[in-house]
Formats: sequence, C-alpha cells, structure tokens
Amino acid sequence: MTNARTRTRFAPSPTGFIHLGNIRSALYPWAFARSTGGDFILRIEDTDLERSTQAAVDVIIEGMAWLGLDHDEGPFYQMQRMDRYKAVLADMQVQGLVYPCYMSVAELDALRERQMAAKEKPRYDGTWRPEPGKTLPAVPEGVQPVLRFKNPIGGVVAWDDKVKGRIEIRNDELDDLVIARPDGTPTYNFCVVVDDIDMGVTHVIRGDDHVNNTPRQINIFRALGKEPPVYAHLPTVLNEQGEKMSKRNGAKPVTQYRDEGYLPDAMVNYLARLGWSHGDDEIFSRAQFLEWFDLDHLGRSAAQFDEAKLRWVNAQHLKTMADEQLAPLVAEQLAKRGIDADQRLPAICGLFKDRCDTTVALAGWAAAFYAPVTASEADRAQHITEAVRPAIASLAERLAGVATWDKPSIAAAIKEVLTQHGLKMPALAMPVRVLMMGTPQTPSLDAVLALFSRQTVQERLRTV
Repeated sequence: MTNARTRTRFAPSPTGFIHLGNIRSALYPWAFARSTGGDFILRIEDTDLERSTQAAVDVIIEGMAWLGLDHDEGPFYQMQRMDRYKAVLADMQVQGLVYPCYMSVAELDALRERQMAAKEKPRYDGTWRPEPGKTLPAVPEGVQPVLRFKNPIGGVVAWDDKVKGRIEIRNDELDDLVIARPDGTPTYNFCVVVDDIDMGVTHVIRGDDHVNNTPRQINIFRALGKEPPVYAHLPTVLNEQGEKMSKRNGAKPVTQYRDEGYLPDAMVNYLARLGWSHGDDEIFSRAQFLEWFDLDHLGRSAAQFDEAKLRWVNAQHLKTMADEQLAPLVAEQLAKRGIDADQRLPAICGLFKDRCDTTVALAGWAAAFYAPVTASEADRAQHITEAVRPAIASLAERLAGVATWDKPSIAAAIKEVLTQHGLKMPALAMPVRVLMMGTPQTPSLDAVLALFSRQTVQERLRTV
C-alpha cells in the first residue's frame, strides 16, 4: 500500500445539505490526493432511499465545485452498483463467509433486553451461525433471512490511525454483522468495503463517527483477501456553542457562504486550519496548503467553528486578491441588487477592498458608483452645514472645469478650494463624501471622485 498511487475518496450520504463540518471531510482527502499526485474519487452513498435526494446530490457537487475540490473520478452512486454487491455476496456465501440468520426483530429485541438486564453488552449471540458439531434451529416457514458476516472469533482487529494512533478492538466485542437485509439489499458497512476495494482506495480520511465501523470493515476486507487502506479519523467540528456541527444545530449550507460573499480560497484556508496546522501559519494560499499538507499534522482535538475568525481570514484574502479577479465576484453581488457594473469595477475594488471582509460588503461600497445614495439625516445634519455649503459649491464649479478628469487634477482642485475658503481637509472632505458615498468615511477623496463620472459628481454635489 505504501508504494501505491494515492487514491482517496469523499463518500457523502445525500440526505440533506452539505455544511462546513461535512465539507472538511472532503477537503483533507482532496488535499492529500493533490499533494501526493494521486486521485480523488467522489462516491455518493445513496442506499438510504427514503432520505436520499437528487437535490442533495446537486448541492454536494455545487458546493465542492465552488470550493475547487475537483474530483478525478465519479460521482459513483451505490444504488447503481447493486449487481456488483450481490455478486460479491454470492461469492461469500459459496466460501462460507456469510450465513442466513432467521432471528426475527422481536427475538432480537428480547435477546438484547435479557443481555442488558444481565449487565451484558447487547449483541447478536450467534444462534444461526453454523459451527462444526452445532445443530441449528429449524428454519421457520415463510421467513426471509438476513445475511450475517462470520466475524473472526478471538484475537484483535487493530490499525494505526493517522490521527488517533494505535487502536485495537477484541473480536469478541464484535457480533456477526448483518450485511444483507431480508430483501437481499446489502448494508452500508459491506458496500463501503466493496467500493473501496474496487476503486483501489489507499487512504480513508473521514470523520471519527466512523471509528466504530472500522474494525468491522477491516475484518470484511481481510475475509475478501484484501488489506485495508490507511485510516485517518478526523475529530468532529463543533459549532460556536460547542455542539457538534449539524443541520439541527444551525449549520448553514456551504453554498450559503458563497452567497454571503466569502472567497473559495479563504474558505479552504479556514477549513484547513479546523483540524490541521503548519506551524503558526494562519493565512496561506491554496498552492501553499497543497505543498504543506500531510496526514502527520492532523489535530486530535475537536475544532470549533468561529465565524468572526472566518471573516478575518476572508478579509486577508480579499486584500491580496487581484482586482481583476475580484471584480467578477463583486459584479455578481451587484447583479443581485439589479446593478450592472462596468469597466471601473476593478479599480473600485482596489480602492475599497482593504475596508471589507466579504464581497457583499465590497459590493455595498461599489453600489454607490452605480446607483443613487442616501445619507442618514444625522450625517447630513452634522457635516453639510451652512458654513461649508459655499465651499462645496466652489468645488463643484472647479471640478466642472478641470481639463483632465483624473486623480491629480481633482486633487489640485480640492487644494485650491481649501485655500480659497481657509479650510482643513476634513471640513470639506467629509461633507463631500456624505454627498457622494452616503458616509463621511471613505478612502482618499481625490481617488474616490476620480472613479465617478464628472456628470455624477456635479449632480451629487449640487444636492446640498
């Protein structure tokens, strides 16, 4: 296995929207495949027919595509592989690796009640397991049996988990697992093993809620003559209240973060740090992440989601993103407001992005260049006073006459008006900003005005 090409997989169940806790279980196997030159497989575990939906599949694929977690193979659907599972089951029956069990649900419940009353671990007792010299009960009429896997008796099943270290489970603690239902439909733990064998998966990186499944799956691997993959079981992601992140506990769909103006690379950066580290590095690019990523630095403790930290990480990525790359994302946010952007948008992004933590916030600034603004009554009353109105009028007049509409010419006009009226910059700049942008706080006034058309500047300065 150590010399094989790395092959990892993400195998979600499409039973609801995918949230950040789920998608982190896609990020790490994707990153490990990319960092080792291997393959990343997408597999949809859709055997829960009552709860699985195509809409949930679409959201999984949409969320992964937005984050740039591209898969090399798939999506494969378990429901489309039923013939394969049944063929393997038939082979296992021939080899005596499985056996029919006719114990009814009522009998099984009664058995568990007796075991719990006796302070024993509730488990199937092997009533129908064939053994040399053992007489099995009479087969009841009209009962369709389940198929149970003959789990090894005695010894231990062990693995060296890349997160949790050495784990050993005594086989005597594991009962004979049901691997096919009465209608012949195979069960989850069996399907997973067949899939991982057929797809050549070398590393299984998944949430630690699967730890209890792992010894059962390892035993099925070995019964089928295969060595299991390397396992890495990731600690859970907690929400801000310290509860396991889940839909019930208020987790948001991954795609909602896109709609709220987060950048894919910032999300990857933030999610990477929810359970993995590279020294003290907090902000890094996707390329750096893939260069640094390994399984040896996965954390053992549960990570807690912090939206304020996510916004800070997003702000850092906004600042360093090229204006030409940022502009289309801001244009999408403007379009939601019914605003069509133009060729000025990259420059607008460059001027305002240091003040923003999302593209929604950046679109809020950009909107002032394309649609009318309304300042608060408080800001107008405080800054647009009778004393400053003559200076604003003088500025409008001088700007109307500048030969070239650019930042140096506008700066010169502002300076002349300040001198003419004996004002300091804030006394003029703040009321002009209120009229132009709807707020007294903006970047350098000459840079802001240069991005407006001369006509818009004239119209807004004359609304005093």
